[in-house]
Amino acid sequence: MAFSPAPISNPDDSKASPAGGGLFRLPDGRSLALTFSLVTSLFFLWGFCNGMIDILNKHFQDTLHISKEQSGLVQFANYLGYFLMAIPAGLLARWFGYKGGILTGLVLIGSGACWLVHAAGLGTYSSFLLGLFVIAAGMTCLETIANPYTTVLGAPRGAATRINMAQTFNGVGWILGPVIGGHFVFSATSGTAAAGQLGIPYLCIAAFVFLLLVVFVLAPVPDLHAADDRPQNADGPATKAASVVPGLPVLVLVAAALALVWGLLYFFIAPILALVWTLLQWPPGTLVPIKWTLVVAAYVGSLIVVSRHWDMFRRSHFTLGVAAQFLYVAAQTGIFSFCVNYVIENDPSTTPAHASALLGVVGFGLFTLGRACGSFVISQASPPRVLAAYAAINVLLTAVAMAGGMPGLVAMFATFFFMSVMYPTIFALGIHGLGDHTKLGSSLIVMSIVGGAIAPPFMGRIADAHSMHAGFCVPLVCFALIAAYGTAWHRLEKASKAG
Repeated sequence: MAFSPAPISNPDDSKASPAGGGLFRLPDGRSLALTFSLVTSLFFLWGFCNGMIDILNKHFQDTLHISKEQSGLVQFANYLGYFLMAIPAGLLARWFGYKGGILTGLVLIGSGACWLVHAAGLGTYSSFLLGLFVIAAGMTCLETIANPYTTVLGAPRGAATRINMAQTFNGVGWILGPVIGGHFVFSATSGTAAAGQLGIPYLCIAAFVFLLLVVFVLAPVPDLHAADDRPQNADGPATKAASVVPGLPVLVLVAAALALVWGLLYFFIAPILALVWTLLQWPPGTLVPIKWTLVVAAYVGSLIVVSRHWDMFRRSHFTLGVAAQFLYVAAQTGIFSFCVNYVIENDPSTTPAHASALLGVVGFGLFTLGRACGSFVISQASPPRVLAAYAAINVLLTAVAMAGGMPGLVAMFATFFFMSVMYPTIFALGIHGLGDHTKLGSSLIVMSIVGGAIAPPFMGRIADAHSMHAGFCVPLVCFALIAAYGTAWHRLEKASKAG
């Protein structure tokens, strides 16, 4: 199961700063500042790769002459990699240590980047999607491993500070990705030349990954572990939580609820699978049986997992936290993916290269600034209330963005600032107080980012039928539900304790 950052003991606790000079020092006196510096390079790497992804929608629309809905499969390939690799990434770290998991992630990213250099010559959409999927699998390894690793590279009370420092480098990568990538892919005057230009930034990524592989093979990466998060007896040793099994009436309700969830997901996933089948030119007759086989298998598997870990799933602050994270990543990915389209539709005189530069400098600049400011705000106020307030503000901003014009453009970019702290805040609130179930709960929250695979094609379909402005109704609904989760969190958490 995936490793995760240690949960906060109380979401309303004030911050605790590490002792002077002890941020990267273990109790035995060892300094891990060099190891932390190396790990921050991984944050930069996957931030850059993610930033590159968000300019590819417009690039593929222009060079491959596909619709906005079809271009949304870029995010589908990316987040499908995250969904499928989340738990295996944690198992890799468990079997081979942090270093082995990091090396595996780097090999996957390097392989995917090299394939994309080759795919730039092939010029087929399916070859690009395959490369992006492999890179996403590698990024999942790094993200699942590097985040918790920063929590143990020094005194436990400095864990939050170290994560925020590392995430700053991730933000820098997000900024540079679309700026550098956009310079190459949007500078060519023809579709064929633009497709070839795409290979240049991915060749640079492959070279950077090769350098990191050499460094991490030679560098000391101690296999440290966080303190056991299981509840303690009065005598000291940790004990396992009592097993809780749902009764038959509850199990029937759970089965019905999961059927509703998978029914709704099928509504979104079925058109995406149809797009994949068409693009890959697979036999149309195989789509329906495979589609239903996947849905039924997923339903049965989820019912087994829920029933076996009912003590965790009956805690509504966690269950709804998984849903909130799904909605957040859906909203974030939708806005990131179609930012370039929105800018150009709003101002047709804007070139794709200029729009991608705005995405990197203004959009991700505000995102990084919001992360730094939000960390301070959350240290001074209740995280659930901050989450609710930020999400409510984004509801208003996306409504303005739907209206268009200069106010809409400003509002669209402003959403980046208020989105910045939502992922880590929802993560921390979701796993709060799970005890023995923390690591399984963390894995499921990581897997919930598959929401990012669903929103872009759905937004693209609305944009193709109406306008890009209208497509922003999707993140608006997502932010409204996230605001409701933040507002209700304290009541949900109290009910979880009582239940």
